[in-house]
Amino acid sequence: MLQEAINHYHAILSDEALARATHEALTTGQREQNLYFGERPLVSVLRPRFLTGAQYDLLRSGVGAVAAALQRLGDALLADPSLRAGIALTAQEEALITRDPGYPHHSAHSRMDTFLTLDGSSLQFVEYNGESPAAIAYEDVLSELFATLPAMQVFAERYTWTPLPARQRLLDTLLDAWHSSGGSGLPRIAILDWHGLPTRSEFLLFQRYFHEHGIEAAICSPDDLALRDGRLVATHFDAAEPTGATEFPIDLVYKRVLTSELLTRYGTEALDHPLMRAYSAGAVCMVNSFRAKLLHKKAIFALLTDDALQDLFTPAERAAIAAHVPWTRLVRAGRTTYQGAIVDLLAFARRERERLVLKPNDEYGGKGVVIGWETTPADWDRALAEALQAPSILQERVTIAYEAYPAMIDGTLQFGRRLVDSDPFVFGTDVQGCLCRLSTVTLLNVTAGGGSTTPVFIVAQGATA
Repeated sequence: MLQEAINHYHAILSDEALARATHEALTTGQREQNLYFGERPLVSVLRPRFLTGAQYDLLRSGVGAVAAALQRLGDALLADPSLRAGIALTAQEEALITRDPGYPHHSAHSRMDTFLTLDGSSLQFVEYNGESPAAIAYEDVLSELFATLPAMQVFAERYTWTPLPARQRLLDTLLDAWHSSGGSGLPRIAILDWHGLPTRSEFLLFQRYFHEHGIEAAICSPDDLALRDGRLVATHFDAAEPTGATEFPIDLVYKRVLTSELLTRYGTEALDHPLMRAYSAGAVCMVNSFRAKLLHKKAIFALLTDDALQDLFTPAERAAIAAHVPWTRLVRAGRTTYQGAIVDLLAFARRERERLVLKPNDEYGGKGVVIGWETTPADWDRALAEALQAPSILQERVTIAYEAYPAMIDGTLQFGRRLVDSDPFVFGTDVQGCLCRLSTVTLLNVTAGGGSTTPVFIVAQGATA
């Protein structure tokens, strides 16, 4: 059914006038609603990602089971410093995870980056963004825009489509954390990240959404923060409406800035920064907390797939890990296991280059990723040597998903084969909503210039009411 639905949507676009009208409406809508990543429109294709209900259920069950295993693993990491060595935390990160954030989940909201094939036969995870997952607001607003497009209106005459909104779930998660940590009423929220980022357009979407729900929210940078009589405030901020206030008192930090960037920017003084001091004193609720770093490190997949740690997990969690999480190991000299056999890790990595990927343990946006099957043996050896000097992981190649997508290029409708990922948003251990990114190259990441995103809809036969 899914391929038939996609074929039907593509056939609708064979009407040249309708295809142009769809392209123009999408272009205008993105411009009017500032749906841009920096200076690039978020979407460059004319079709959303379609999933069947069964595929979405597979995402929810598989991701949910692995998220539950990650929570269990996070508990074990907190209790056992020797186990934490397997994710290579820095000394400052170790200091920051000591405080209980006041709510139960190590990652209150997160995102699992996966490849789900068109036929649903393969679902494999490649990364877990446990710290500051982006794109929830983008996907919601893009779904609203796509619902108005001419091609979608014609498509609705034969197929039912259902969006997967997640902004409300994110807001509920923030408020649950606030109340669990002892807060009352509605908090004043700081949306926190650096100035001048291409994601600012999403911060504005969230600010507007919070404001519509009666919550004051300001956009500010860590450089703007100060402590006033034990209260965290922003001394420079962007408010939802004009204000003469010179400071914005903060109850809850919606933390979009990465911990690694905070520690790099402020160096040896980082732990004395007002944000860290307010958090350590319990003067502010922060989502996600610094404990998210336990699960955000890419080496977390190495622990999930470590034969010696499988007793930590339930049978259902072990089955989900085996089905969906690729073999992963922290790069270091010595022996490990692969499919039950003992291997020398570096020798194995050199021998099996064409089915392995190297990744920095704590980076994003595709930075530092080396794809073995696209790399010469000499360059791979150099990358392995560099990986021994800074925490990095080796990960086994997964089955990549591909689909054809239509785009208007130089005034002509063209169809191109794109890599397609499916990245469900996770709240605690529950899935709600999904990011989809498209690329013509193997390194699939919008931050790295990886092409386009597109909203995700569940599709079924029968006209939309």
